[in-house]
Amino acid sequence: MTDLFGGSPEHALSNADVSFLDTTLRDGEQAPGVSLTPEEKVEIAEALERSGVSVVEAGSACTGEGERAAISRVTDLGLDATVTSFARGLQADIDSALGCDVDGVNLVVPSSDRHVERKVGSTRAEVLDSTVELVEYANEHGLWVEVIGEDGSRADLDYLAELAEVALDAGADRFCFADTVGHAGPEQTAEAVERLAALGPVSAHTHDDLGLGVTNALAAVEAGADLVHATVNGVGERAGNVALEEVVMALSHVYGVETLDTETLYDLGSVVARTTGMRPAPNKAVTGANAFAHESGIHTDGTLKDDRMYEPYPPEAVGRERRLVLGKHAGRAGVRAALAEHDVDVTEDELGTVVGRVKDLAERGRRVTDADLLAIAEDVTGRERDRRVELVEVTATAGSATPTASVRLDVDPSVLGPEDVSDAEVAEAEESDGTVERVASGTGSGPVDAAVSAVRKAVGGATDVHLTAYHVDAITGGTDALVTVEVTMARDDDEVTVAHSDADITRASVAAMVDALDRLLADAAPRLAPATD
Repeated sequence: MTDLFGGSPEHALSNADVSFLDTTLRDGEQAPGVSLTPEEKVEIAEALERSGVSVVEAGSACTGEGERAAISRVTDLGLDATVTSFARGLQADIDSALGCDVDGVNLVVPSSDRHVERKVGSTRAEVLDSTVELVEYANEHGLWVEVIGEDGSRADLDYLAELAEVALDAGADRFCFADTVGHAGPEQTAEAVERLAALGPVSAHTHDDLGLGVTNALAAVEAGADLVHATVNGVGERAGNVALEEVVMALSHVYGVETLDTETLYDLGSVVARTTGMRPAPNKAVTGANAFAHESGIHTDGTLKDDRMYEPYPPEAVGRERRLVLGKHAGRAGVRAALAEHDVDVTEDELGTVVGRVKDLAERGRRVTDADLLAIAEDVTGRERDRRVELVEVTATAGSATPTASVRLDVDPSVLGPEDVSDAEVAEAEESDGTVERVASGTGSGPVDAAVSAVRKAVGGATDVHLTAYHVDAITGGTDALVTVEVTMARDDDEVTVAHSDADITRASVAAMVDALDRLLADAAPRLAPATD
């Protein structure tokens, strides 16, 4: 097996046949503040299918009617993946799952004495008997069954093995070792999974409370587990579940074990980040904003000379692009490359001046954004850029009525989709300065939201650009305070940050967003990211 940079993996796993059960729609939704609509569950499920996930845990049918409706929406998709529902150790939960037409159930039963005695008020023997009855009941109704020994990492291993044995003998398709509270280390995980794997098919469900989620998942695979439970971006309760994309890339790059379509991982992570509202930390592996970003002059220069220099695998392997970040560590090579991404050519003397001004700006505590760089370059070279979208006017009203706003933009028809521009507008643009006036109005939860809605209507097909960060600072005092609005907008894996100041927060917001939109719609898609604190 050859790795992604042309070498050979130094290590091999004894188990090279690994699949994934994704529980983003169930365990991931247990993260504080996350509540997915049926439409969002469908969108995530379809993205998981594109990646090649084998089992999709669509939710907990026992939760209520709304959750059952959402699970049913997923089962109606006709996915190749096995679609399951979480079920407690109750026949009623299995019946609820059957009502959603799922393929199987993830039957969770207590395995540690803490859960057996204190949580459900039972005994070890009673749990064994009820598990057999529930597995047989699920089998009689044609369900795929996985029995999960909840809190397995804190259970007596002899009893955990006995629970697995009776479950498998009763007809369960597999037994899952669950490190429910992220308690275990890799040695304990390996010992438990090896013992369980001798009895039949084993899954591993790990959490990241000690930062050992990936380590424990890999230890479980080496010990014989052939199905890994995970969530996209590691979303989940407390510190989260093990991140699916991290296990996928570790298996691929380190051990040469191919599982999912890696080139879909960034898109998958973006879908989950948007629908859950949980954006990965910038330094998160695979899907974080800084995963393929380079600021240091030495690192940037080395990366430009040889892609392998400061990256374990190329960003394209996970559907991403490399980014050059400008800050006080920026060098000539990095700045030149960043300007080239925007189709800006400079002389050696101009480059030196631009580098100096970038460093000066960064050393004053400012983040050097795309707009900053291009503004510096335009000032140094004396050349102005051709705008594709420009704000002419914005008006907004709020109060007791629904907030409304209207915008007037000058737009280059070339950035609009064919269905969004008329022949008359194209003719108008050709006869004038190359732009056409677009007027639109919108409503929203506030004047800024309404104005953004209006901008989206005005630019039509360019709405694949989306807002990823919004920050407001008052830079003067008093009732007439001047505010600075900083926005970060993205299109695919391209991101641009722009700031604008005004006494009117709505105008400052819209002006910043329109400027960011203009940058992203440039012919040469920018790949310059702002430095992250």
